[in-house]
Order: sequence, then structure tokens, then C-alpha cells
Amino acid sequence: MSDIATRPAPNLLASPLVKFALVLVAIVAALAIGIRFDSSNTLYAIFVDPFQQMAQAPDLLVQTIWEGLVAGVLYALIALGFVLIFKASGVFNFAQGIMVVFAALTLVGLYEKGVPAFLAVILTLGVMFVLALAIERVVLRPLVNQPDIILFMATFGITYFLIGFGEALFGGNPKQMIADQLYLPRGALDLQILGGLVSLQKIDIAAAVIASLMIGLLALFFQYTRIGRALRAVADSHKAALSVGISLNQIWVIVWFTAGIVALITGIMWGARSDVSFALEIVALKALPVLILGGFTSIPGAIVGGLIIGIGEKLGEFYWGPLVGGGIESWLAYFIALGFLLFRPQGLFGDKIIERI
Repeated sequence: MSDIATRPAPNLLASPLVKFALVLVAIVAALAIGIRFDSSNTLYAIFVDPFQQMAQAPDLLVQTIWEGLVAGVLYALIALGFVLIFKASGVFNFAQGIMVVFAALTLVGLYEKGVPAFLAVILTLGVMFVLALAIERVVLRPLVNQPDIILFMATFGITYFLIGFGEALFGGNPKQMIADQLYLPRGALDLQILGGLVSLQKIDIAAAVIASLMIGLLALFFQYTRIGRALRAVADSHKAALSVGISLNQIWVIVWFTAGIVALITGIMWGARSDVSFALEIVALKALPVLILGGFTSIPGAIVGGLIIGIGEKLGEFYWGPLVGGGIESWLAYFIALGFLLFRPQGLFGDKIIERI
């Protein structure tokens, strides 16, 4: 008897794609039946009407997607700071959010003291380097080889230290970002798209371009430079990196300083779109669901996750927000992240970790 005759028939139901298609068909069928017999039109309002609105007013859809795209790029930029530190130390840096605020406040504070705008940017970068050096010397170096939870709690300590220190230096009142002094554009660009008028804020265009360039440059830097290779070695194994002569202390300073640069760019862009205050820390923590979606160790994952969260928030708030009285934008990202934790905890681009006992 030939091998072909004895070979078992392939089990199509075992394929993940087939399972997903069957589940999708079942959901669509259930929705169609539910909408047909839904006397209160609740299912229709949730699953049909928003898409009809998108089709009827495509210019509003483009406007909403654009605003979500800008927010998503900035989320990705924030998430990049988390990814860099997590790759180097294996610890989620809770202080990245307050670093965004502290960098922006330092820039504005220096300008208010009479320092020219671009010199204030350079001095702020110097402050972030000193901060990175201090964190490595005072916090990280004494905690080498300690459990990850200890390092994670240390980032909480850094957070509250920077909050108190920042309030003592700059006060707790919101401040205006020096956008004009940095020659960031103002006004709007109106375009005729799909039969309607789409208004693009010039500051949003600048934010998207600058953030995209920053992400691209950092990705190239850590992919093709000696420091980038050292970072990947440290991410794979601290002990192996030490065995080939890579200094963890230098890598940590470089990574935390890079995260400080990212924090400054993010603070400038977010501050120019609103203002500079400690409330920006909450915005920065939107990077957590971004990281859950993309994976804590993936730079491409941070980009894709940021775009998904940014666009998803804006679409949810504009089309589904009125059904629940608004406010979807404040919690939708965490709801999406919860779904990923249940079905793909490593994220879209994260590595699946298998521990053998």
C-alpha cells in the first residue's frame, strides 16, 4: 500500500484561519438574525448605523482617521521609550510618563528664565542626560541581579520623586508650550476630499512628521549600529552580554538618555497641541495598551499598536460615543488591551515565551 493511501486526511478544523473564519461567519449570522428581530433597534444602532454614517459622510471619516493617526503616532513615540528600557533591563518603566512631563516643564521653565528657545532645548537634553546618569548610578546599579519586581517598584519611586521635584521647581499650574519660539506651525490646512472639507491642523502635521522621523531614526540606530547590537545582546541575556565585554551600566545610561530624548520630543508635541501640565502623565500611560498590542520588546509593534489605539479611539468616540454618552476615548484602549491579554498576551509582534518545568 502506498504512503498516499495510508496518509490521514488533513483536519481543516485544526487550522487557526479556518476556525477564525467559522467564528466570524457565526458572529455575522447571529448579528443578522438579531438585527432582524431587534424591536428596540439597539443592535442596529451599534453594528449597522455607524458604518452607514461612514459611507454617507466619507470626509468626516477621513477627518476622524487623520486625528487618530496623529494621536497614534504620538502614542507610538511614547511607547518607544518604554520598549527601549524594557529591552535593556526587562522592566516596565512606570516613570516614562512623568519623564515626558518633566522634560517639557524643564524646557518651558528654562525659556521663562530668559534662555533662548533652541538653547533651552539643548540644555533640556543635558538635564535628561544627567537624569539618566543619576538613575543608573543611584537606582539601577545597586539593584543589579535583583528580581524584576524590585526594579519595577524602583521606577515608581523615580516617578514620585520627579513629580515632587518638578512641582517644587516649576509649580503645579499648566504652562504654555513655546511652540511659536520653536517655529512649530499654526493654523489649519483645508483640503477638498471625497466631496467634503477636511481640516488638517498644521501642528498635527508637524507632530506626525517629527514623531515618524524620530521613530524611524531610532529604529535604524538600534538596528544597524554597535550600540544597537549591544542593546539586543543585553535584551537576550545580561550574563551573556557581560561575558563578551558589554557594559550594562553604559547601556542603561544610553537607553535612559534615549528615552529622555523621546520624552522631550513627545512633551513638545503634546504640549503644543494642548498645554504642559502633570495631566500629560495620564496621556503617556496610554502607551501601556499600545505595548500590550504590539509586544513589549518590539519597535514595529509599538508603531502598529500606537496606530491601532489612536485610530480606534477616535473612531469609537465619534461613531459609537453618542450611544453611551461619550467618554469612550478614555477607556477603549484598555478594553482592547484586555482582549489581547486574553487571546494573545505576547502581543502582535512579541515573542511567545515557553517555560519548561
